[in-house]
Amino acid sequence: MTANLNELDRMLIGGVWRAGNGTDRIADKDPFTGDTLLEIVEADESDVQAAYSAAVTAQRDWAAALPSERATVMQRAADVMVKRRDEIVDWLIREAGSTRLKANLEWQAAQAVMLAAASMPYMVEGAILPADIPGKECRVYRKPVGVVGVISPWNWPLQLSNRSVAPALAVGNAVVLKPASDTPVSGGILLAKIYEEAGLPSGLLSVVVGSGGRIGSALVKNPAARVISFTGSTSVGRGIAKLAMVEADIIKRVELELGGNGPFVVLDDADLDLAVRAAVFGKFLHQGQICMITNRFIVVDAVYDEFSERFAAAVRHLKVGDPQQPDTMIGPIINPRQFEAVNKLISSARASGARELVGGDPDGLVIPPHVFADVTNDMEIAANEIFGPVAPLIHARDEEDALRTANATTQGLSASVFTRDLARGARFAERMEAGMAHVNDQPVLDLPNNPFGGVKNSGIGRFGGKWAVAAFTTDQWITVQHLPRTYPSDTATQ
Repeated sequence: MTANLNELDRMLIGGVWRAGNGTDRIADKDPFTGDTLLEIVEADESDVQAAYSAAVTAQRDWAAALPSERATVMQRAADVMVKRRDEIVDWLIREAGSTRLKANLEWQAAQAVMLAAASMPYMVEGAILPADIPGKECRVYRKPVGVVGVISPWNWPLQLSNRSVAPALAVGNAVVLKPASDTPVSGGILLAKIYEEAGLPSGLLSVVVGSGGRIGSALVKNPAARVISFTGSTSVGRGIAKLAMVEADIIKRVELELGGNGPFVVLDDADLDLAVRAAVFGKFLHQGQICMITNRFIVVDAVYDEFSERFAAAVRHLKVGDPQQPDTMIGPIINPRQFEAVNKLISSARASGARELVGGDPDGLVIPPHVFADVTNDMEIAANEIFGPVAPLIHARDEEDALRTANATTQGLSASVFTRDLARGARFAERMEAGMAHVNDQPVLDLPNNPFGGVKNSGIGRFGGKWAVAAFTTDQWITVQHLPRTYPSDTATQ
């Protein structure tokens, strides 16, 4: 891998670094400065087909490789991450608008996934099952699915690509990856460079850069793909599920991590110092552009005023602006379209009567932090995923009202609750309708050996550890008849 931009404007397709066959170019821009970092000629459907064809061929030998061979590649990739850390972090800042804090956290998460993936070749386990037939042996073989299609978003581009790519490769699959058009380098091209440097055999990982409207359907419906892993909005995820399971010639499994509306609940006995510190991090990291970020603060009346005052005071001190500066907490929104969406929610909150405790005017694509009090759960700012640096505070009468409010959403990804009584917190968390719930911590948490995923409209399936192994493998039942069977029809023919 190199910092030479001329070598990052190509995509790896079937083992060859080249431009796409499309007619349009994608301008990859720095959302803070507006500078064009590079331009990439888009892939078209023929490039997608070439990637899948190479994947099918390369996967056979890869699946047959010794577990130690695949584990070694994963370990080398983790080592390349260390060697190339400064380059990777720099690209996450310039391309994704990540603050330096967030870029380093994302590097850590992506490297941890590679380290975890180094153990996954040894986690592909079969079984011997009992049978009620004399002399029958029932074997269950766990095998790679074959080829996996991955579609990743722009907000944590490296990590949200790699958390599917690394496990899928580790257990013996080939992968075709489509990163978001806003982050083609940090979401795909850099990853391909890392694995190539680590010695991944040719053809096992291809990266196709292009809009979902032009190549998304071809990537999802291709018969070579047996699992489609998608991270993004609920609306797009629904469309991908329909393509994969209804419209494709071969029905595919889907692994979907979709939008969230994460509640951050503060009960009457919470440690408010801890809750406020966690609230600042769990709302404003990466300008709030994280699927599992806090979307709603639900605070019981007994501590509502005190929490609101402390939280607003802390937010006013956050540094806003240049993401390259190490102490910047809030940098730019990714693109003008998302910028306008966040501003519309801010305007809606004002028009709906929410009380603005913290605010300010944008500078370029940088929106300063906003805090709104006296929000109700049906206001647009609470009912919709914000994906920006805006914090709505909602009253709750008591614990039960807080739980009802937290669960009153069609989403269910990540949630949190604060209380000094850990047993109470665990009971509350268990009743939250979320795939992940955290007691006395904010909801932005992703550890590589734990099950990451949502319920309701926040997704299907789980990433991480043994759940990732299950996601990218399939069971085959094979029986061996050691003794001649006696069939019910035998007596009829005698």
